[in-house]
Amino acid sequence: NCNLHNLPENYTLRYYLYHALTWPQLSYVAEDEKGRIVGYILGKMEEEPADGIPHGHVTSISVLRSYRRLGLANKLMKQSQEAMRDVFGAKFVSLHVRQTNRAAIGLYRDTLGFEVHGVEKGYYADGEDALHMRLNF
Repeated sequence: NCNLHNLPENYTLRYYLYHALTWPQLSYVAEDEKGRIVGYILGKMEEEPADGIPHGHVTSISVLRSYRRLGLANKLMKQSQEAMRDVFGAKFVSLHVRQTNRAAIGLYRDTLGFEVHGVEKGYYADGEDALHMRLNF
């Protein structure tokens, strides 16, 4: 539900399963005290990086609005990044974010230390551009 309620991009069950089966160490959930999922991160390794450098990619991260500003996204991101680096030897992690998503850009840049690596025109299905962000390990 975190994805359905918070993000305009929604993935098929097959896509989630592909991530879970291929890189189980890179995806995590955050639960509330009743065991309900209130946040998640879906991570992967780039299978054939053009530059030959092993690196991870955050496919999706989301936290329910009522659970934001509690540090959950930060913890989810750090857990996935640690596995990318320690298990798979990643040298950096990348992600895409909508140019209009100021809150997420602030989190990635100001809290997590990501830097804008470029702009991908028309990246999203509705035609919006994406910032390509990257964090070196």
